[in-house]
Amino acid sequence: MRRSLSLALATTAVAATLIPGTTAAAKPDTVRWGACPEDVASPGLQCSTLEVPLDYRDPDGRQIEISVSRLASKDPSQRRGVLLTNPGGPGAGGLDYPAILAKSGLPKKVLDSYDVIGFDPRGVGRSSPVTCDLTPEQQARGNFPPYAHTPGDVAREAGNARTVAEQCAGSRTGWMLPHTTTANTARDMDRIRTALGEPKLSYLGASYGSYLGAVYTTLFPERSDRIVLDSNLGPGGYDVSAMRLFARGLEDRFPDFAAYAAKHPEYGLGTTPKQVTAKFYELVQRLDAKPAQGVDGTMFRGLTFEYLYSDAMIPLLAKSWQALDTDSALPPGPPAGNLEKLMSGRFAVVCGDSRWPGTVRDYQRNVAVDRLKYPMLGGTTANIGPCAYWPDERVEPPVRITDRGPSNVLLAQNERDPGTPLAGARELRRALGDRARMVTADQGGHGVYPFGPNTCANDTVTSFLTTGQRPRQDLACAAQPGK
Repeated sequence: MRRSLSLALATTAVAATLIPGTTAAAKPDTVRWGACPEDVASPGLQCSTLEVPLDYRDPDGRQIEISVSRLASKDPSQRRGVLLTNPGGPGAGGLDYPAILAKSGLPKKVLDSYDVIGFDPRGVGRSSPVTCDLTPEQQARGNFPPYAHTPGDVAREAGNARTVAEQCAGSRTGWMLPHTTTANTARDMDRIRTALGEPKLSYLGASYGSYLGAVYTTLFPERSDRIVLDSNLGPGGYDVSAMRLFARGLEDRFPDFAAYAAKHPEYGLGTTPKQVTAKFYELVQRLDAKPAQGVDGTMFRGLTFEYLYSDAMIPLLAKSWQALDTDSALPPGPPAGNLEKLMSGRFAVVCGDSRWPGTVRDYQRNVAVDRLKYPMLGGTTANIGPCAYWPDERVEPPVRITDRGPSNVLLAQNERDPGTPLAGARELRRALGDRARMVTADQGGHGVYPFGPNTCANDTVTSFLTTGQRPRQDLACAAQPGK
């Protein structure tokens, strides 16, 4: 159940001028499309593999394999190029994402305009996956640490954090860790572009994919066509600030659930938003003292956070609260997937992308602050994790997102997104400057396009992808009641 605390380049020669220590590499082979693996097979979806350098400073050295997919345009007369996609994470694969987008309502004119490209990022899925050899108990603990009520809780969690970091470094894939970064995944994207024979690529990435896209278009601005960043992290990606921002995200989003539960007294959670909020803290306190059905207070906080990612999950969240309140059977939740692979891939990127505070005292201070500012989740998201003890080796510093490059980026953002709060999106918007415009939808949940119901936001993204037209200035889309 603790899984619910998570549920997250020009040519290579040009890259050499942007990235210290890199050297030019030979052009990759042409992609040869074939059948997809059975578990991702979908009508029209084709798959292939591509070798890329483990270390772009040594492009002719050790290679790793990247798995790639394509949903080809069915109208060659309308085809503009390729639309590379990423569903988020890190740790999640994207090989089946083109098919998911098509089934979820990606407009026909977008599907006609592009070959939609998916891929498993390096270290994930079928792309040379990393492992931390996580035990079932470690997997059950989830990606985020337990809620810390006291400085002593932080100190006790430090041992678990150090153990996971040492397992990751000492695993059979530990040699990949210094190179399993967002910057290198962006370089892999450009190798995919080159292998496809495309002069530029367009991009649609959500959640962590927003940061991946921002890094790509920063490193390779002249190879970027139309770039859509959905549900946006701040310009530092999943750094310590973004992790702490999850707590604000829950506070931003929770009023939507409180209003829903108050309008449905059959759940017995309260008849006003204030009463529903009080029920949250009552259940937390009760479950901390005596877990029910294997759920303690930390797991309950995480379950609430995860289920608020989607409006469709809100009724399930209300039923889950009701079950815990009345000590009745919990309704089944969404499938967890392979937690070892998901968590290992996530740790590799999140911990490897940037430096994290390295002392217990740092996290004790952060927890003390965030418990007061964001009491629902702050003691969890500010607590210590494996990144505090990650190996010191860093191939390069994090990519700094700037406003240098063509004005061809569109950000799409929900106002009340628990996973990537509006505050972080605004920071990314400022960092990109005149390169970007942002469309903000007055709705909650994680993910705008094409899954969300706001037609104003969806139409704005579709227009940009198919015509290149963006709003002249940032656009606010009003709520659409009943949708």
